[in-house]
Amino acid sequence: MRSDMTTTAFTLDGYRASRTLGVVRGITVRSRSVIGNFGAAIQTLFGGNITILSELCERARTEAFDLMCQHADSVGANAVVGIRYDATEVMQGATEVLCYGTAIVVEQAGATTTG
Repeated sequence: MRSDMTTTAFTLDGYRASRTLGVVRGITVRSRSVIGNFGAAIQTLFGGNITILSELCERARTEAFDLMCQHADSVGANAVVGIRYDATEVMQGATEVLCYGTAIVVEQAGATTTG
């Protein structure tokens, strides 16, 4: 699925939904390594952005998004709207990242279907 066919809005400009396929999701659970924890602790001493944790979060969000897109593809969608993220600590040091949205089939606005 093309990333330009995904949005946090509930519509895609220039397209109309012809079919709604339901909720799709991608879930990943990530933990920090001992080395990552140590590196983050060192970075906190200096203040500012804790890049080790920022990169871990970005990787987790990207993976959850990609998994959601794969789920959408598997149900026959060509777009996902209403995308949201959620994160939950499932145990100390391990966080679940969930990306979800509504899978739809869209066609360009103004296009007509024959059948």
